[in-house]
Amino acid sequence: MASRRRLLGKLAGAAAAAGLAGCSQFRATGGRATELDLPENPHDVPRRQHAWNAASRTDRHGNPLLPRHHLVLLLDLAESPSVESAERVERAMRTLESAYEWSSDGLLHSLAWGTRYFERLGNLGDAPIRRPQVLSRTDDPELLDFDAALVLASDAASNLRAAEAATFGNRDALAGETVGDRLGDVFDVAARRTGFRGAGLPVEHTDAEGIPESPPLSKGDRMFMGFRSGFRGTQAGEDRVTIDSGAYAGGTTMHLSHLRQSLGRWFEAFDDDERVARMFSPEFSPADVANFTDDVPFGDEVARHAREFDVVGHQEKVAQTRKDGEPVLLRRDFNTVDGGHAGVHFLSLQQSLSDFERTRKAMNGWYVRDDSPEITDRKNNGILDFVSVRSRANFYVPPRGKRAFPRL
Repeated sequence: MASRRRLLGKLAGAAAAAGLAGCSQFRATGGRATELDLPENPHDVPRRQHAWNAASRTDRHGNPLLPRHHLVLLLDLAESPSVESAERVERAMRTLESAYEWSSDGLLHSLAWGTRYFERLGNLGDAPIRRPQVLSRTDDPELLDFDAALVLASDAASNLRAAEAATFGNRDALAGETVGDRLGDVFDVAARRTGFRGAGLPVEHTDAEGIPESPPLSKGDRMFMGFRSGFRGTQAGEDRVTIDSGAYAGGTTMHLSHLRQSLGRWFEAFDDDERVARMFSPEFSPADVANFTDDVPFGDEVARHAREFDVVGHQEKVAQTRKDGEPVLLRRDFNTVDGGHAGVHFLSLQQSLSDFERTRKAMNGWYVRDDSPEITDRKNNGILDFVSVRSRANFYVPPRGKRAFPRL
Protein backbone atom coordinates (compact mmCIF):
# COMPACT_ATOMS: atom_id res chain seq x y z
CA MET A 1 0.00 0.00 0.00
CA ALA A 2 1.27 3.42 -0.86
CA SER A 3 2.46 5.55 2.03
CA ARG A 4 0.16 8.11 3.60
CA ARG A 5 2.22 10.92 2.09
CA ARG A 6 2.06 9.41 -1.39
CA LEU A 7 -1.69 8.95 -1.13
CA LEU A 8 -2.12 12.47 0.11
CA GLY A 9 -0.01 13.66 -2.78
CA LYS A 10 -2.47 12.11 -5.23
CA LEU A 11 -5.38 14.15 -4.00
CA ALA A 12 -6.40 17.49 -5.37
CA GLY A 13 -9.46 19.59 -4.78
CA ALA A 14 -12.60 19.33 -6.83
CA ALA A 15 -12.83 21.80 -9.68
CA ALA A 16 -14.14 25.13 -8.41
CA ALA A 17 -17.58 25.99 -9.71
CA ALA A 18 -20.51 28.14 -8.80
CA GLY A 19 -22.33 25.99 -6.30
CA LEU A 20 -21.52 22.29 -6.59
CA ALA A 21 -21.44 20.36 -9.84
CA GLY A 22 -22.91 16.89 -10.25
CA CYS A 23 -19.46 15.36 -10.23
CA SER A 24 -16.05 16.49 -9.04
CA GLN A 25 -12.55 15.56 -10.10
CA PHE A 26 -9.50 14.59 -8.09
CA ARG A 27 -6.46 14.75 -10.35
CA ALA A 28 -3.79 12.12 -9.92
CA THR A 29 -0.09 12.88 -10.28
CA GLY A 30 0.07 11.26 -13.73
CA GLY A 31 -2.44 13.71 -15.13
CA ARG A 32 -5.38 11.27 -15.01
CA ALA A 33 -8.58 12.43 -13.33
CA THR A 34 -10.85 10.28 -11.20
CA GLU A 35 -14.43 11.45 -11.42
CA LEU A 36 -16.53 11.33 -8.29
CA ASP A 37 -20.14 10.68 -9.16
CA LEU A 38 -21.76 12.96 -6.62
CA PRO A 39 -25.32 14.28 -6.55
CA GLU A 40 -26.34 17.83 -7.30
CA ASN A 41 -26.74 20.06 -4.29
CA PRO A 42 -30.40 21.12 -3.87
CA HIS A 43 -29.45 24.45 -2.29
CA ASP A 44 -27.58 27.39 -3.77
CA VAL A 45 -24.24 27.67 -1.98
CA PRO A 46 -21.35 30.08 -2.66
CA ARG A 47 -17.93 29.11 -3.98
CA ARG A 48 -16.26 30.39 -0.84
CA GLN A 49 -16.79 28.35 2.28
CA HIS A 50 -16.21 31.50 4.32
CA ALA A 51 -18.92 33.50 2.49
CA TRP A 52 -21.31 33.75 5.42
CA ASN A 53 -22.25 37.43 5.44
CA ALA A 54 -24.90 37.34 2.74
CA ALA A 55 -26.53 34.38 4.49
CA SER A 56 -26.55 36.02 7.92
CA ARG A 57 -29.10 38.22 9.62
CA THR A 58 -28.28 41.90 10.04
CA ASP A 59 -29.23 44.44 12.66
CA ARG A 60 -30.99 47.71 11.88
CA HIS A 61 -27.65 49.36 11.06
CA GLY A 62 -26.65 46.71 8.53
CA ASN A 63 -24.13 44.94 10.76
CA PRO A 64 -24.01 41.18 10.02
CA LEU A 65 -25.08 39.10 13.00
CA LEU A 66 -23.31 35.82 13.50
CA PRO A 67 -25.48 32.77 14.24
CA ARG A 68 -26.34 32.37 17.91
CA HIS A 69 -24.76 28.92 18.42
CA HIS A 70 -21.32 27.65 17.39
CA LEU A 71 -19.43 24.37 17.35
CA VAL A 72 -15.89 23.71 16.14
CA LEU A 73 -14.76 20.08 15.90
CA LEU A 74 -10.97 19.72 15.78
CA LEU A 75 -10.04 16.66 13.76
CA ASP A 76 -7.26 14.12 13.30
CA LEU A 77 -7.11 11.79 10.30
CA ALA A 78 -8.09 8.24 11.24
CA GLU A 79 -6.87 6.53 8.06
CA SER A 80 -4.48 6.95 5.19
CA PRO A 81 -6.24 9.24 2.72
CA SER A 82 -7.33 7.99 -0.67
CA VAL A 83 -9.67 9.02 -3.46
CA GLU A 84 -12.30 6.93 -1.68
CA SER A 85 -11.81 8.82 1.58
CA ALA A 86 -12.01 12.12 -0.31
CA GLU A 87 -15.32 11.01 -1.79
CA ARG A 88 -16.66 10.13 1.65
CA VAL A 89 -15.67 13.55 2.97
CA GLU A 90 -17.34 15.35 0.06
CA ARG A 91 -20.49 13.24 0.32
CA ALA A 92 -20.68 13.91 4.05
CA MET A 93 -20.38 17.66 3.51
CA ARG A 94 -23.03 17.57 0.80
CA THR A 95 -25.36 15.77 3.19
CA LEU A 96 -25.13 18.80 5.50
CA GLU A 97 -25.83 21.11 2.56
CA SER A 98 -28.75 19.01 1.37
CA ALA A 99 -30.29 18.87 4.83
CA TYR A 100 -30.06 22.54 5.75
CA GLU A 101 -30.43 25.83 3.94
CA TRP A 102 -27.24 27.91 3.72
CA SER A 103 -28.35 30.50 6.28
CA SER A 104 -28.31 31.36 9.96
CA ASP A 105 -31.68 29.65 10.30
CA GLY A 106 -30.28 26.51 8.71
CA LEU A 107 -26.57 25.77 8.94
CA LEU A 108 -23.39 27.64 8.03
CA HIS A 109 -20.18 25.63 7.97
CA SER A 110 -16.59 25.39 6.79
CA LEU A 111 -14.15 22.48 6.52
CA ALA A 112 -10.66 23.82 7.19
CA TRP A 113 -7.27 22.07 7.01
CA GLY A 114 -4.56 22.42 9.62
CA THR A 115 -0.82 22.48 9.92
CA ARG A 116 -0.54 18.76 10.63
CA TYR A 117 -2.26 17.95 7.33
CA PHE A 118 0.14 20.12 5.32
CA GLU A 119 3.05 18.63 7.20
CA ARG A 120 1.86 15.16 6.14
CA LEU A 121 1.82 16.43 2.57
CA GLY A 122 5.41 17.54 2.97
CA ASN A 123 4.61 21.10 1.89
CA LEU A 124 3.91 23.00 5.10
CA GLY A 125 6.62 25.44 4.06
CA ASP A 126 4.67 26.30 0.90
CA ALA A 127 1.23 26.38 2.55
CA PRO A 128 -0.52 29.65 3.44
CA ILE A 129 -0.41 28.68 7.12
CA ARG A 130 2.30 27.86 9.63
CA ARG A 131 2.41 26.52 13.14
CA PRO A 132 1.00 28.89 15.75
CA GLN A 133 3.36 31.00 17.81
CA VAL A 134 3.51 32.54 21.26
CA LEU A 135 2.66 36.18 20.58
CA SER A 136 2.88 37.88 23.97
CA ARG A 137 5.23 37.99 26.96
CA THR A 138 2.51 37.20 29.48
CA ASP A 139 0.80 34.14 27.94
CA ASP A 140 2.01 30.57 27.59
CA PRO A 141 -0.63 28.98 25.33
CA GLU A 142 -0.70 25.41 24.13
CA LEU A 143 0.32 25.50 20.46
CA LEU A 144 -1.87 22.95 18.70
CA ASP A 145 -1.61 21.04 15.41
CA PHE A 146 -4.63 19.38 13.81
CA ASP A 147 -5.37 17.82 10.46
CA ALA A 148 -8.66 19.65 10.03
CA ALA A 149 -11.50 21.54 11.68
CA LEU A 150 -15.22 21.49 11.01
CA VAL A 151 -16.85 24.83 11.86
CA LEU A 152 -20.63 24.78 12.35
CA ALA A 153 -22.95 27.67 13.21
CA SER A 154 -26.71 28.10 13.40
CA ASP A 155 -29.38 30.08 15.19
CA ALA A 156 -30.84 26.70 16.20
CA ALA A 157 -28.68 24.79 18.67
CA SER A 158 -30.57 21.62 17.71
CA ASN A 159 -29.19 21.88 14.17
CA LEU A 160 -25.64 21.71 15.54
CA ARG A 161 -26.42 18.69 17.71
CA ALA A 162 -28.05 16.90 14.80
CA ALA A 163 -25.22 17.73 12.38
CA GLU A 164 -22.62 16.43 14.81
CA ALA A 165 -24.59 13.22 15.40
CA ALA A 166 -24.94 12.69 11.64
CA THR A 167 -21.30 13.36 10.75
CA PHE A 168 -19.62 11.69 13.73
CA GLY A 169 -22.30 9.60 15.42
CA ASN A 170 -24.93 7.06 14.46
CA ARG A 171 -27.78 9.29 13.33
CA ASP A 172 -29.13 7.83 10.08
CA ALA A 173 -31.21 10.79 8.90
CA LEU A 174 -30.70 14.54 8.98
CA ALA A 175 -33.61 16.89 8.34
CA GLY A 176 -35.15 14.29 6.07
CA GLU A 177 -31.92 13.41 4.27
CA THR A 178 -30.53 9.89 4.53
CA VAL A 179 -27.06 9.84 6.07
CA GLY A 180 -24.64 7.63 4.19
CA ASP A 181 -21.00 8.66 4.32
CA ARG A 182 -19.79 10.36 7.49
CA LEU A 183 -16.79 12.48 8.34
CA GLY A 184 -16.30 10.06 11.21
CA ASP A 185 -15.33 7.43 8.62
CA VAL A 186 -12.20 9.48 7.90
CA PHE A 187 -11.53 11.61 11.00
CA ASP A 188 -11.42 11.27 14.76
CA VAL A 189 -12.66 14.19 16.85
CA ALA A 190 -9.64 15.33 18.87
CA ALA A 191 -11.33 18.27 20.64
CA ARG A 192 -14.53 20.34 20.66
CA ARG A 193 -15.06 24.07 20.97
CA THR A 194 -18.59 25.23 21.81
CA GLY A 195 -20.12 28.63 22.33
CA PHE A 196 -22.72 31.27 21.62
CA ARG A 197 -23.10 34.86 20.50
CA GLY A 198 -26.26 36.90 20.57
CA ALA A 199 -28.55 39.11 22.58
CA GLY A 200 -29.42 37.59 25.93
CA LEU A 201 -27.15 34.55 25.70
CA PRO A 202 -24.36 35.84 28.01
CA VAL A 203 -26.93 36.48 30.75
CA GLU A 204 -28.01 32.83 30.53
CA HIS A 205 -24.46 31.62 31.31
CA THR A 206 -23.42 33.76 34.26
CA ASP A 207 -22.99 30.73 36.53
CA ALA A 208 -19.62 29.95 34.96
CA GLU A 209 -16.34 30.58 36.76
CA GLY A 210 -14.75 33.95 36.14
CA ILE A 211 -18.07 35.84 36.29
CA PRO A 212 -19.29 37.75 39.37
CA GLU A 213 -22.61 36.84 40.96
CA SER A 214 -24.50 39.84 39.58
CA PRO A 215 -22.66 41.15 36.52
CA PRO A 216 -24.09 44.30 34.92
CA LEU A 217 -25.16 42.42 31.80
CA SER A 218 -28.49 43.03 30.09
CA LYS A 219 -30.68 40.87 27.90
CA GLY A 220 -29.39 42.89 24.97
CA ASP A 221 -25.72 42.07 25.52
CA ARG A 222 -24.14 39.72 22.99
CA MET A 223 -20.69 39.30 24.54
CA PHE A 224 -19.54 38.56 28.10
CA MET A 225 -17.64 41.83 28.53
CA GLY A 226 -20.83 43.81 28.06
CA PHE A 227 -20.11 45.60 24.79
CA ARG A 228 -21.28 45.14 21.23
CA SER A 229 -18.74 43.97 18.68
CA GLY A 230 -18.78 43.10 15.01
CA PHE A 231 -19.52 46.59 13.67
CA ARG A 232 -19.07 46.28 9.92
CA GLY A 233 -16.70 49.24 9.89
CA THR A 234 -14.34 47.40 12.24
CA GLN A 235 -14.44 44.15 10.26
CA ALA A 236 -12.59 43.19 7.10
CA GLY A 237 -14.81 42.25 4.19
CA GLU A 238 -14.88 38.72 2.82
CA ASP A 239 -13.15 39.89 -0.36
CA ARG A 240 -10.28 41.41 1.63
CA VAL A 241 -9.58 38.19 3.57
CA THR A 242 -9.71 35.99 0.46
CA ILE A 243 -6.40 34.86 -1.03
CA ASP A 244 -6.51 36.42 -4.48
CA SER A 245 -3.83 34.61 -6.45
CA GLY A 246 -1.70 31.49 -6.58
CA ALA A 247 -2.39 27.89 -5.71
CA TYR A 248 -4.52 28.75 -2.69
CA ALA A 249 -6.65 31.42 -4.36
CA GLY A 250 -10.28 31.59 -3.33
CA GLY A 251 -9.60 30.40 0.20
CA THR A 252 -8.56 32.16 3.38
CA THR A 253 -6.57 31.49 6.54
CA MET A 254 -8.21 30.88 9.90
CA HIS A 255 -6.80 31.35 13.39
CA LEU A 256 -8.48 29.83 16.45
CA SER A 257 -7.55 30.84 20.01
CA HIS A 258 -9.18 29.96 23.31
CA LEU A 259 -9.14 32.99 25.62
CA ARG A 260 -10.09 32.70 29.28
CA GLN A 261 -11.72 35.77 30.81
CA SER A 262 -11.55 37.18 34.36
CA LEU A 263 -14.83 39.07 34.44
CA GLY A 264 -15.06 39.40 38.21
CA ARG A 265 -12.26 41.95 38.23
CA TRP A 266 -13.49 43.51 34.98
CA PHE A 267 -16.90 44.35 36.42
CA GLU A 268 -15.97 44.91 40.07
CA ALA A 269 -12.79 47.00 39.69
CA PHE A 270 -14.06 49.51 37.13
CA ASP A 271 -17.10 51.67 36.49
CA ASP A 272 -18.65 52.15 33.05
CA ASP A 273 -16.26 54.96 32.04
CA GLU A 274 -13.19 52.94 33.00
CA ARG A 275 -14.40 49.90 31.09
CA VAL A 276 -15.08 52.03 28.00
CA ALA A 277 -11.56 53.48 28.24
CA ARG A 278 -10.04 49.99 28.24
CA MET A 279 -12.28 48.44 25.61
CA PHE A 280 -12.34 51.35 23.15
CA SER A 281 -10.41 54.47 24.06
CA PRO A 282 -10.24 56.95 26.98
CA GLU A 283 -11.57 59.65 24.64
CA PHE A 284 -14.99 57.95 24.56
CA SER A 285 -17.78 57.98 27.14
CA PRO A 286 -20.47 55.33 27.70
CA ALA A 287 -22.89 57.66 25.91
CA ASP A 288 -20.57 57.77 22.89
CA VAL A 289 -20.40 53.99 22.77
CA ALA A 290 -24.19 53.69 23.02
CA ASN A 291 -24.45 55.83 19.88
CA PHE A 292 -22.08 53.75 17.76
CA THR A 293 -24.01 52.29 14.83
CA ASP A 294 -21.82 50.57 12.23
CA ASP A 295 -18.27 51.70 13.10
CA VAL A 296 -15.99 52.89 15.90
CA PRO A 297 -14.17 56.21 15.25
CA PHE A 298 -10.39 55.91 15.17
CA GLY A 299 -8.03 58.83 15.63
CA ASP A 300 -4.67 57.01 15.81
CA GLU A 301 -3.67 58.78 19.02
CA VAL A 302 -2.68 55.84 21.19
CA ALA A 303 0.59 57.38 22.38
CA ARG A 304 -1.08 60.67 23.31
CA HIS A 305 -3.79 58.83 25.23
CA ALA A 306 -1.15 56.90 27.15
CA ARG A 307 0.59 60.11 28.17
CA GLU A 308 -2.59 62.01 28.97
CA PHE A 309 -4.81 59.34 30.54
CA ASP A 310 -2.34 56.61 31.67
CA VAL A 311 -4.53 54.05 29.90
CA VAL A 312 -5.09 52.91 26.31
CA GLY A 313 -8.00 51.09 24.72
CA HIS A 314 -8.12 47.70 23.05
CA GLN A 315 -9.91 48.88 19.94
CA GLU A 316 -7.63 51.84 19.29
CA LYS A 317 -4.55 49.62 19.51
CA VAL A 318 -5.70 46.96 17.05
CA ALA A 319 -7.11 49.58 14.65
CA GLN A 320 -3.52 50.69 13.98
CA THR A 321 -3.00 47.62 11.78
CA ARG A 322 -5.54 48.70 9.17
CA LYS A 323 -4.41 48.74 5.54
CA ASP A 324 -5.60 51.61 3.35
CA GLY A 325 -7.87 52.55 6.23
CA GLU A 326 -9.62 49.17 6.29
CA PRO A 327 -9.47 46.39 8.90
CA VAL A 328 -7.54 43.24 7.98
CA LEU A 329 -9.31 40.68 10.21
CA LEU A 330 -12.80 39.25 9.83
CA ARG A 331 -13.66 38.14 13.37
CA ARG A 332 -16.14 35.35 13.96
CA ASP A 333 -15.41 34.91 17.65
CA PHE A 334 -17.96 33.74 20.19
CA ASN A 335 -18.46 33.40 23.95
CA THR A 336 -17.82 30.07 25.63
CA VAL A 337 -18.10 28.34 28.99
CA ASP A 338 -15.98 25.37 27.90
CA GLY A 339 -14.24 23.95 30.94
CA GLY A 340 -16.82 25.64 33.15
CA HIS A 341 -15.06 29.01 32.80
CA ALA A 342 -16.06 32.17 30.94
CA GLY A 343 -14.08 32.82 27.82
CA VAL A 344 -13.98 33.48 24.10
CA HIS A 345 -13.10 31.26 21.19
CA PHE A 346 -11.41 33.85 19.00
CA LEU A 347 -11.90 32.72 15.42
CA SER A 348 -10.56 35.12 12.81
CA LEU A 349 -10.21 35.00 9.03
CA GLN A 350 -7.47 36.90 7.22
CA GLN A 351 -5.75 36.79 3.87
CA SER A 352 -2.42 36.10 5.58
CA LEU A 353 -1.62 34.90 9.09
CA SER A 354 0.80 37.82 9.22
CA ASP A 355 -2.26 40.07 9.45
CA PHE A 356 -3.41 38.27 12.59
CA GLU A 357 0.05 38.23 14.13
CA ARG A 358 0.56 41.97 13.52
CA THR A 359 -2.84 42.69 15.03
CA ARG A 360 -2.08 40.65 18.13
CA LYS A 361 1.28 42.38 18.56
CA ALA A 362 -0.46 45.76 18.28
CA MET A 363 -2.88 44.56 20.96
CA ASN A 364 0.12 43.86 23.24
CA GLY A 365 0.75 47.60 23.47
CA TRP A 366 4.45 47.26 24.31
CA TYR A 367 5.13 50.42 22.32
CA VAL A 368 3.22 52.67 24.80
CA ARG A 369 4.98 51.58 27.97
CA ASP A 370 7.51 54.38 27.58
CA ASP A 371 4.67 56.90 27.34
CA SER A 372 3.24 56.12 30.78
CA PRO A 373 4.73 54.42 33.85
CA GLU A 374 1.16 53.34 34.75
CA ILE A 375 0.91 51.08 31.72
CA THR A 376 2.48 47.63 31.95
CA ASP A 377 2.23 44.52 29.81
CA ARG A 378 -1.27 44.05 31.25
CA LYS A 379 -2.26 46.88 33.61
CA ASN A 380 -4.13 49.82 31.98
CA ASN A 381 -3.33 48.18 28.64
CA GLY A 382 -6.66 47.59 26.96
CA ILE A 383 -8.31 44.35 28.09
CA LEU A 384 -5.08 42.37 28.51
CA ASP A 385 -5.40 42.23 32.30
CA PHE A 386 -8.67 40.30 31.94
CA VAL A 387 -7.90 37.68 29.29
CA SER A 388 -5.33 34.90 29.03
CA VAL A 389 -4.60 32.76 25.99
CA ARG A 390 -5.03 29.03 26.61
CA SER A 391 -4.34 27.66 23.12
CA ARG A 392 -3.73 28.57 19.48
CA ALA A 393 -4.18 26.72 16.17
CA ASN A 394 -3.98 27.71 12.48
CA PHE A 395 -5.95 26.47 9.45
CA TYR A 396 -6.52 27.03 5.75
CA VAL A 397 -10.13 27.26 4.54
CA PRO A 398 -10.21 26.19 0.86
CA PRO A 399 -12.86 27.26 -1.62
CA ARG A 400 -15.79 24.85 -1.57
CA GLY A 401 -14.73 23.00 -4.70
CA LYS A 402 -11.38 22.07 -3.12
CA ARG A 403 -12.45 21.33 0.43
CA ALA A 404 -11.90 17.54 0.32
CA PHE A 405 -8.14 17.01 0.83
CA PRO A 406 -6.76 20.10 -0.89
CA ARG A 407 -3.51 19.30 -2.64
CA LEU A 408 -1.90 22.20 -4.44
